[in-house]
Amino acid sequence: MVNGVKLWLTSLKQDVIIMIRLLVILLVILTSCVAPKDCCSQVLKKTFKFSTFYIAANGGTSLSDKDVYSVNGSMLDYDTLITPYDYSLTMGIRKIQRFQYEGSTPFKDGTETSFSDAANVGRSPFEYLFEVDYKRQEGVEYFDQHHFLRYVKPKWFTKVEYIKDGFADIEYYEATQRFRLNGKKKLSFNFGGVTRLAEPYGYNPLEERTMATGDIHYTQLAIQEGYSVDVYNNEYKDPNGNVVATSSDVWSQVVVPTILENYVDKKRNELNNQWQNSIVIGFDFYHYTKSFWLHSWGNLMPYHYNDGGRFSYHNFNDGEQWYDYSGGLIFGSKITKHLGLFIEGKYNKYWNREWYDFKCGINYVIF
Repeated sequence: MVNGVKLWLTSLKQDVIIMIRLLVILLVILTSCVAPKDCCSQVLKKTFKFSTFYIAANGGTSLSDKDVYSVNGSMLDYDTLITPYDYSLTMGIRKIQRFQYEGSTPFKDGTETSFSDAANVGRSPFEYLFEVDYKRQEGVEYFDQHHFLRYVKPKWFTKVEYIKDGFADIEYYEATQRFRLNGKKKLSFNFGGVTRLAEPYGYNPLEERTMATGDIHYTQLAIQEGYSVDVYNNEYKDPNGNVVATSSDVWSQVVVPTILENYVDKKRNELNNQWQNSIVIGFDFYHYTKSFWLHSWGNLMPYHYNDGGRFSYHNFNDGEQWYDYSGGLIFGSKITKHLGLFIEGKYNKYWNREWYDFKCGINYVIF
């Protein structure tokens, strides 16, 4: 328990530092004006005009409690796994002009999922988002973040972004600078470079403890991490001396996975983040009418520079190149006055890790 709290506090401290650094970058940009104060005032006013600051709390029921049964001799034992309620506390500021197909909402409650935020370009030259979300989902606590600054011109654009999604288990910085072709038309293309900073994805600390048979001696690892195991009395204690299981089934199926997860997190947190420089090509398409709209974008990174580092992802991919890519699609059609169809989603695959969201449906208005 103590080790878990220490890891959480360390992670929280790093997250706060990251957020402060990004806010400092924004403040430096805003205060870098060397003209008279009136000019600086106009810059600040223009920067925050139409932006929205929001704080929101949400909650609800999580997974139902689950009984885990085991047999101890002729006695039937069981433990109850209790999952506390879900909640989220969200705070952020955003300045992102809505696309024509997006409806307005009276309030920001922190649960909105605007897929268009992931697009390469927006409708306004300068846009930004700073959002933090402290939440508990299915009994696990996360501190998610999404921040970006984006500046778009007809012939080029640049974007700096930080994403941390605990549920998808992904975290990285990304900065890209690209040239644009046909920047003022519906279909535009872009190419340039992208720099990412992330943990050494591909590195698995458990491989170092895997035996030739493919098995892991998890009991030995648990003892190394401070747990005590009394097989004869069916008593399993954490490093603080608290009983965490009274049967081998609960120990192996419930407690051990948590031990392994904490061990992997600890070993990965001991390593420095890795730089990754890549070539990127992409496209953006946007078409809108009141009865039909299509918005799509895509990015492909076909080449990644190998710096020869021990924890470079090349080492976990047999020294070969790989494809990282992302994209999104927003489609809507009002087929008749009554019938409508929509499809929306985004997809990402970085370092062979996938995370995505989508929704689709049919609406029929009866009157």
